[in-house]
Amino acid sequence: MSGKRKRKLKLLSDAITDNRRTVAEVKSENLEMQSWADLPAELLESILSRLILADNIRASAVCRRWHSVASDVRVVNQSPWLMYFPKFGDCYEFYDPVQRKTHTFELPELNGSRVCYTKDGWLLLYRPRTHRVFFFNPFTRELIKLPRFEMTYQIVAFSCAPTSPGCVLFTVKHVSPTVVAISTCYPGATEWTTVNYQNRLPFVSSIWNKLVFCNGLFYCLSLTGWLGVFDPVECTWSVLAVPPPKCPENFFAKNWWKGKFMTEHEGDILVIYTCCSENPIIFKLDQTLMKWEEMTTLDGVTLFASFLSSHSRTDLIGIMRNSVYFSKVRFYGKRCISFSLDDYRYYPRKQCHDWGEQDPFENIWIEPPKDFSACM
Repeated sequence: MSGKRKRKLKLLSDAITDNRRTVAEVKSENLEMQSWADLPAELLESILSRLILADNIRASAVCRRWHSVASDVRVVNQSPWLMYFPKFGDCYEFYDPVQRKTHTFELPELNGSRVCYTKDGWLLLYRPRTHRVFFFNPFTRELIKLPRFEMTYQIVAFSCAPTSPGCVLFTVKHVSPTVVAISTCYPGATEWTTVNYQNRLPFVSSIWNKLVFCNGLFYCLSLTGWLGVFDPVECTWSVLAVPPPKCPENFFAKNWWKGKFMTEHEGDILVIYTCCSENPIIFKLDQTLMKWEEMTTLDGVTLFASFLSSHSRTDLIGIMRNSVYFSKVRFYGKRCISFSLDDYRYYPRKQCHDWGEQDPFENIWIEPPKDFSACM
């Protein structure tokens, strides 16, 4: 092959190599210029849908496209609704604190009854005239009857929805300062079981006591702040040697025993003490040191407090987090009284409330169904 032809082939080979390098460099530059905002829509949705609410909100600040996708796949928990029991008639109002709207249902099934407790969207009710106890779901209209039981001044709670296996009802009343009578029942039972238990510490039952089911146990906060614990599996009862939460002296004024609320959150027992002239104080039971600790933040959790049962929620809309929502609505049904631990104040401003003036059976927080439209 002549030298001239060899030179031409070499020049052609060099040109092909240079072209390949150029193409590779352009591709590399394009890849470097691409941002996270250019992720394929399917991949972006898959990633953002797996984030918890707080991370989803942070991701939505990256760019407009991410904000749009994050909003579409964002899952926000539903808050409880405040259910009102009328003095007359069968019209029951349900207040949604997120939408600030009120829904009205006709529920003649509840005529002549008073509410005892709520959990998992179910009501537990009692008819004083007939001693009839029953479960009722106001959204599905399901009704489950229980054996008759005479209730006087004690309160009652249940562990889970009556349609779930393992549902247990529990109530306690004192026979003497050192003896309590504990009664239990379950859906399908023909009668209640009552057993007397000795107390190591004095325990007085009252309609103002608080009940909550947590970690398989029933916790009962007495009128004077002592905590009783009942194990429905082992059938054991004890009053914990934990001194009551310490509050300022001005909390123990008129009707001081009525301004207490109790709930649970992820295994922790929380108690809210209120005073009409002071900001509320929240305590958590340290189950290792066995003492009450005052909380200065709820770490984004929202509490919904009512006399007979209270609830906790995470992942609600931002304005509702780290707050306590009470069972009182102001401004013609437009806003719940709430207390923000971030701002350390009541909303609306100067809306402290004397809970001693409120009927404990007037209202209660209840969990609505996820698809409320299907119940209408």
